[in-house]
Amino acid sequence: MAKAKKKNAAKAKPVILITNDDGITAPGIHNLVEAVKDLGKIVVVAPDKPQSGMGHAITIGQPLRLAAVSTFFDGVEAYQCSGTPVDCVKLAVDKILHRKPDLCLSGINHGANHSINVIYSGTMSAAVEAAIESIPSIGFSLLDYSIDADFTAARKYARIIVEQMLKKIPEKHTVLNVNFPPVAPELIKGVRICRQAYAKYEEDFVERNDPNGRKYYWLTGEFVNFDKGKDTDVWALKNNYVSVVPVQFDLTNYQLKDKLEKTWKL
Repeated sequence: MAKAKKKNAAKAKPVILITNDDGITAPGIHNLVEAVKDLGKIVVVAPDKPQSGMGHAITIGQPLRLAAVSTFFDGVEAYQCSGTPVDCVKLAVDKILHRKPDLCLSGINHGANHSINVIYSGTMSAAVEAAIESIPSIGFSLLDYSIDADFTAARKYARIIVEQMLKKIPEKHTVLNVNFPPVAPELIKGVRICRQAYAKYEEDFVERNDPNGRKYYWLTGEFVNFDKGKDTDVWALKNNYVSVVPVQFDLTNYQLKDKLEKTWKL
């Protein structure tokens, strides 16, 4: 009997939670589901509207709502949530799955989440939240903001990377930030394990007046890369590689910590 139970457990498909920040109707999440839906038991919990740039925001002071949806994904259990991407992960674990999934996937985001974008990204914050909950996770992004973006290459390489993760489930706090260049599959040169490039946005607030003459501001900006290294995500993507950056939620600067312990006289 014990052997039979072990055998059945070994055959059980992994539970894969899928979420995003572009909303449950976005093409990116549908392409991600299609890429991996035969690799495990898929459960989708995603925002009911776009939540880009929400970072690690959570909903406090107002109710959260969950609704099962049966028309968005063929044969896949799916729910839409009124909250943020992080809310989606929290609710999925506590109220839908009633357990931790084996893997959490977030995306595929419409637009870049390389370099400093990881700080602002709702896509990556959902993945980081999963890792905080001891669920290995991956955030996927395509460097194309268009609603008509071609996800062919992203689907192909997302599946390859998920298969690698499932071969041997990694350490429970693992988070990977994966970005795809916006090119056809035949133009992608491969996958690079990278570090996050040092870059930032040179921002500007355009000042305008509304019809009532009141001022308002519209955020604009240009992404500027200060990092010339060839081991970065920005370099890899510019040269048609898929970039994979392992990230972490421990923000401690250990090198500075050691230095301060030696130099500060407190």
